[in-house]
Amino acid sequence: MRVATSTLYHQGLASMNNQQSSLLHVQQQLGTGRRVLNPSDDPVAATRALGVSQAGAVNSQYTTSRKQANTSLGLEENTLQTVTTTIQNIQTLLVNAGNGTLSDNDRASLATTLQGQYDQLLGLGNADDGNGNYLFAGLQSSTAPFAKNAAGGAVYQGDMGHQLLQVDVSRQMEAGNNGAEVFMSVTGNAGYVLKGNAANTGTGTYSAISVTDPSNPLYGHSLTLTFQTDVGTGNMQYSIMDNTTGAAVGAPTDYADGAAINVAGVSFSVKGTPANGDIMTAQPAQQAGADVFANLKAVISALKAPINAGTNQAAANANLQNVIATGIRQFGNSLDNVLTVRSSVGSRMQELDALDTIGENRALSNSQTLSNLQDLDYAAAITEYYQRQTALQGAQQSFMQIQGMNLFKYL
Repeated sequence: MRVATSTLYHQGLASMNNQQSSLLHVQQQLGTGRRVLNPSDDPVAATRALGVSQAGAVNSQYTTSRKQANTSLGLEENTLQTVTTTIQNIQTLLVNAGNGTLSDNDRASLATTLQGQYDQLLGLGNADDGNGNYLFAGLQSSTAPFAKNAAGGAVYQGDMGHQLLQVDVSRQMEAGNNGAEVFMSVTGNAGYVLKGNAANTGTGTYSAISVTDPSNPLYGHSLTLTFQTDVGTGNMQYSIMDNTTGAAVGAPTDYADGAAINVAGVSFSVKGTPANGDIMTAQPAQQAGADVFANLKAVISALKAPINAGTNQAAANANLQNVIATGIRQFGNSLDNVLTVRSSVGSRMQELDALDTIGENRALSNSQTLSNLQDLDYAAAITEYYQRQTALQGAQQSFMQIQGMNLFKYL
């Protein structure tokens, strides 16, 4: 079989090119530290590496979301800590306001101090993250959640939504709480709140109300206690109306100063001398007004009103004491609510810490898997490099010998 000289040249050149290409490929592997430079090097490994890289990118995004959620929750916790202190200061001032020896000027001074606490609470309700995003506005983060109306009261302008962040594969987390949850809500177990009536002319004052039987069928109903004089005996009596059903609860009962009144699973007492037609209400805390701003405003207004000496001074004092007692109960409920929200914030931050640990382990696992799929075995690569280098040198020397096989050299 005759082999053309051109064929020998082409085959020799092709052999050298192949060996040089293989040597260059190994050099690139050594330079990059990666075994798989092109999908064709190892299609299975390249496919798996792409999937692992995508999983790592998603895991990195979860990490970023957790950092953002942790920052937002940390800012909320710091703000709620100040809210807690402010409410405790208000409670102390309300207890001081109940001192019967205070003068009108003393009460006006307390009202001024409470107004300062009111403004501070309003400022805390409008706290932001430093970038113009309000913490308690719900989804309306660019709008201040609380604004004053014409009467000086606070109006909530945010919404009831929550900013949700995807912090893990199957976990979305609320990155904050809206203002209604913090400043206009009470816990589900807040119980009842007693209220008097500004039009009452007697000296009846009520005690704290306690829950005695939450399984009572009437528990949770709004009740009205009305005092009236029995036309037959002349004794003061009280009757109770269930405002939820519109039906009377039991028969009228003779009033006894300081005696316990047990109804609808709750118990309280009334002291003093109620007048005919005086009214008191017992409402579930959710219905009795959970707005801290409105509740504080009511107490401030009551303290600002002077109590003039006269026939109605005792009644005015009694009404003021009832307003203060209601305020103390309402702010106790508000404090419990804020503490509950803070507990929720703390639980979420603790969960984020746990998810961070899981995310770090997942990132480490992905990194290890990618290393196994892509990273170069340097010992094997260096051995192959020398092998390719030797093969290239052999191909070159072989080509040189073939090049020398020419009959014209013997002419």
